[in-house]
Amino acid sequence: MLVEATKQRNWKPIIKQFEAIVGKKGVVQRREELITYECDGLASYRHRPEVVVLPRTTEQVAEIVKVCDRNSIAFIARGAGTGLSGGALPTENCVLIVTALMRQIIDIDLENQCVTVQPGVINNWVTQAVSGAGFYYAPDPSSQIICSIGGNVAENSGGVHCLKYGVTTNHVLGLKLVLPDGSITDVGGQIPEMPGYDLTGIFVGSEGTLGIATEITLKILKTAESICVLLADFTSIEAAGGAVSDIISAGIIPAGMEMMDNLSINAVEDVVATNCYPRDAEAILLVEVDGLQVEVDETKKRIAAICKQNGARNVTSARDIETRNKLWKGRKAAFAAAGNLSPDYYVQDGVIPRTKLSFVLQEIENLSKKYGFKIANVFHAGDGNLHPLILYDNAVPGAFEKVEELGGDILKLCVKVGGSLSGEHGIGADKKCYMPSMFTEIDLETMQYVRTAFNPKGLANPDKIFPTPRTCGEAANAQNLKQFEKVELF
Repeated sequence: MLVEATKQRNWKPIIKQFEAIVGKKGVVQRREELITYECDGLASYRHRPEVVVLPRTTEQVAEIVKVCDRNSIAFIARGAGTGLSGGALPTENCVLIVTALMRQIIDIDLENQCVTVQPGVINNWVTQAVSGAGFYYAPDPSSQIICSIGGNVAENSGGVHCLKYGVTTNHVLGLKLVLPDGSITDVGGQIPEMPGYDLTGIFVGSEGTLGIATEITLKILKTAESICVLLADFTSIEAAGGAVSDIISAGIIPAGMEMMDNLSINAVEDVVATNCYPRDAEAILLVEVDGLQVEVDETKKRIAAICKQNGARNVTSARDIETRNKLWKGRKAAFAAAGNLSPDYYVQDGVIPRTKLSFVLQEIENLSKKYGFKIANVFHAGDGNLHPLILYDNAVPGAFEKVEELGGDILKLCVKVGGSLSGEHGIGADKKCYMPSMFTEIDLETMQYVRTAFNPKGLANPDKIFPTPRTCGEAANAQNLKQFEKVELF
């Protein structure tokens, strides 16, 4: 009924209302200009919004949402558009509310170690704003130089340093929210623990289905006295996986621990030319340790010894900031570098127990051979967050459909070994079909209770997170699951 109504809608008076709120320059409606907003970082899925509105204040967001609420129009919040799960994918006849102009750092409170920002503030700007005083913001996605804090909150993004310091939800103290009816509310605050329900925790990672965050209070950390990055290279990816498990089993929690396979190593060196990664290695580990200098010195020795015990050919280390940044630059450029390997690639995001790392990587290799697509593996090894990059050519008929099926098999493998469908990219439109492989009907129904409590009309980011018969091909997925369960895991 809602779709039928919106198809017949006269948009001119509604657009006039938006222009009255944000001005004519804050409304995008020409079809050729709307192409920019057809997708997020998951470019395989595209749909043009009816209109795009660019607010600058909380009050403007609230007024825009009220217009949508009065007219039963679906609305979707979008930040920098770097998401990889289709979380900001427009739906039919929707309004896209883009927070890219909400870029103010509202307050810096060093004494209480927090910063309050608007959602359009770029992730890396937070650290830049406080680094001179010896602080930094820990969550650091690979896209941190372009992704926005609002999108990080929506997807509960992680990054290199989430192993020791946690993902976005561990660093959000409070939020100012515009709810789906246009009302404004504050949740959380400037202290870590607040009485009552943890509404901040519920909102972070809700992918825009509960409302829009317009002010975000973040926890910042004091920069460590000493930081060291180790690079260990291995002749097999299984050996590198063994080193990861042994490091954690030894009670060592590095600030970050990342793995790249040979395909990724060479892609990075071809594009970024760090001249740090050995091209003949089957896998490399990047391990960062931080803390007091005496602690870092001792931990560095223990990690190097564990890597050697697991067959590492070489273990080098860097303390100076220039070399450390060069080492991390290669890792953070891995997704972009994959574009040099293939006309197209499809990135997945699943989580597994660290102890299953070697087994899962072998299964991914088997799936690669079965489907006939190369897969480059780049991942947050310390917390088991995999990012397999499936290389393909979208110009080949039927290739993308096969790649989607392969990606789905990888996700189901992650769940089967006790893992998760997502570590940091969210569910969005891309992975909602696989939610029943991880959650029961009662689980999903309980989640819907939360969604409908905030979003009773279903106007805020519809058709995301939860499966629907129209889009999921449930019968096909059920058959795929049945076949997948035949895989011998142990």
